[in-house]
Amino acid sequence: MTNPKGYRRGTRYLFARPFRKHGVIPLSTYMKVYKRGDIVDIKGNGAIQKGLPHKFYHGKTGRIFNVTPHAVGVIVNKQVRNRILQKRINVRIEHVKHSNSRLDFLNRVKKIELLKKEAKEKNIKLDESQLKRKPIGPRPAHFVSTKNNEPQTVNPIPYEFIA
Repeated sequence: MTNPKGYRRGTRYLFARPFRKHGVIPLSTYMKVYKRGDIVDIKGNGAIQKGLPHKFYHGKTGRIFNVTPHAVGVIVNKQVRNRILQKRINVRIEHVKHSNSRLDFLNRVKKIELLKKEAKEKNIKLDESQLKRKPIGPRPAHFVSTKNNEPQTVNPIPYEFIA
């Protein structure tokens, strides 16, 4: 077969189970609760062929719009030429997991609310720079001591022809 055009072509390693992760799927996969509006990561599980998403959606993040007994409907963005379409796909719950992409944002919101509450109690005006994230700046300047640390000259080793 030179150029197959099947639905799962090129997924030999994509949907392969990881080393020592074959066999029965843990029950915790089925015990998770998914609600409309939840953000989920799509990761196809090759052990379950039913409800397996197309390889394009593997690794994509989307938002749940529908929940059924065995599956969830997920809205995923897909770029098609010059536009981004909102695709609605139905995926079984073995192939999705809750995303950690918003955790950092939600934790930051909670921290800011605490700061605001403390500032209100102490009658302090918070500066906007205290509430926003700051990029890590350059490292401070310093001198490198050459005491007991002589600079070394690096020279290439000459090529020796061995006959």
